[in-house]
Amino acid sequence: MLEFTVCSMLTILPDYLFRRYRQGKRFGHELTLFSVWYELRYGITACLMLTITIITLVFYYHPSTSNVSSYFRTVTILSENAGRVDEVFVENNQEVKAGDKLFSLDSSSQQAAVETAERQLDEVLAQFNVAEADLAAARGVVQQAQGSLEQAQEELEVRKTLLEKGSTAVSTRDVEKLENTVQSRKGTLDASKAQLKAVEAEIEISLPSAKATAIAARKQAQIELDKTVVYALVDGTIEQFALQPGDLVNPILRPAGVLVPPDAGRGRFQAGFNQLATQVVKPGMIGEITCMSLPLTIVPMRVVEVSDYIPAGQFRPTDQLRDLQDSARPGTLTVYMEPLFEGTVDDIKRGSKCMANLYTNNHELLEDESLGFGKWLFLHVVDTVGIVHAFGIRMRAMLMPVQNLVLTGGH
Repeated sequence: MLEFTVCSMLTILPDYLFRRYRQGKRFGHELTLFSVWYELRYGITACLMLTITIITLVFYYHPSTSNVSSYFRTVTILSENAGRVDEVFVENNQEVKAGDKLFSLDSSSQQAAVETAERQLDEVLAQFNVAEADLAAARGVVQQAQGSLEQAQEELEVRKTLLEKGSTAVSTRDVEKLENTVQSRKGTLDASKAQLKAVEAEIEISLPSAKATAIAARKQAQIELDKTVVYALVDGTIEQFALQPGDLVNPILRPAGVLVPPDAGRGRFQAGFNQLATQVVKPGMIGEITCMSLPLTIVPMRVVEVSDYIPAGQFRPTDQLRDLQDSARPGTLTVYMEPLFEGTVDDIKRGSKCMANLYTNNHELLEDESLGFGKWLFLHVVDTVGIVHAFGIRMRAMLMPVQNLVLTGGH
């Protein structure tokens, strides 16, 4: 309507003035309800064409959207394992700090597992004492076998010497018996040494491994016990939290509530613009927003990032091929905006419904002296018609309370 009104001042009004004062035609006589179209056909046609042209220029080079919001991330309050609530430490809408306890689950089975792991570790530590005693015994057996072997060897040497000198006190049979005794005692010594090595290996390898396993099992059991107490991982406000002792919490089917961080998404707005604006919207563009949570206020913004994809093109692999005609909506271009001046959006609540305008600025191009007159004039027109959109968002900001509180019944 605003564009049509402005264009009519340049087309229909001059046509009417010409008919009225140059041709002398008057309303109610030559100009009637039925002759207006014929008499003012040039002005009306030119007005419609100029209005369509201006509207196209305005909405293409100065895109607008009503799909603007400051999205923020929430943290779901979940336990890692399912269980029944044993104790609740916080209330709904309470502010918490990272590390604060939220609630705990029944931990009887986890405590039993920790106790079992402790007893297993005690058993392994007790086995060290037993192994030390076995080591001392094995060393004693080795020494005893070594002594017996040396005694048998000395006696064998004496008998051999006497036999070589022709003594009748020693027979060949006695020497052979002693040689067998020496071989037997060597075997006993080797067996006792092998037993000593086995005990040493148990102390140096087997028992330390068993101890490490027991410690790991105790640590795992303690971790499972610690998981029964749920803590806040970030600062925030507890929302939708109504747990009571005895409630069942499941990490997949039944979360405990939602934690809203205090600064997540604050001061950053996401806007969805028509795909036709893809070649126009660039980082650094200046824009304006007005939000329902801060009515009658226009906030200057700046584009900081433009997505290089359209969300409507995403898909999840399934066992069926995707048919392009199943895409019901063409999708919008996601644009990220931040306030041009610090503190101007502090009073806008996160998640607010907003409207936004972006303005094309050709100031640097217009300073180029080699620019042709036709392009120079066109860029001037593009920048000038931006004021129409600026006026439009201010009109919508003024009408927003009336539209939502009066025309829609306050819903």
